Amino acid sequence: MNKTLTNSHPVLPKENVSWLDVKSFARIEATSEDSRYPIESAFEIDGHGWRAVELGEQTIRLIFDEPQRINRIRLCFMEPDTERTQQFTLQWSMDQTTSAMRPLIQQEWNFSPTGSIIQIEDHEVDLDGVRMLQLIVNPEIKRGAAVATMSSWRLA
Repeated sequence: MNKTLTNSHPVLPKENVSWLDVKSFARIEATSEDSRYPIESAFEIDGHGWRAVELGEQTIRLIFDEPQRINRIRLCFMEPDTERTQQFTLQWSMDQTTSAMRPLIQQEWNFSPTGSIIQIEDHEVDLDGVRMLQLIVNPEIKRGAAVATMSSWRLA
């Protein structure tokens, strides 16, 4: 008999993506943040993510110093404790005002502590001349107010 033991937790290949250092060339605006989980932490490779301090819908804007070409957007949200339905909307603009926002992604996700606790949205895009990205997070669209959180936001 030939016998082989396999690893029950396979090692995934390391991803070869050059994520942009957003903090070095963009202004980040957020409608709310918990000082223990500031918005800039969501853009750090070893950061612990962002958390609003106020309940309800929150807006995060990345306003770039110079027009950017963006080919990939990855958002990660995690909710291990509370069942809720979140909706986020991502928009972009070729200028630094919100009057010319173009829709990009809108997604709903049902978080459940006994099931799905992580939402990863990984999108290949072809955006050139981006001056602003705007993320609107409504952390609970069915049961009332909740606190918005985001584990990470990456751009390439």
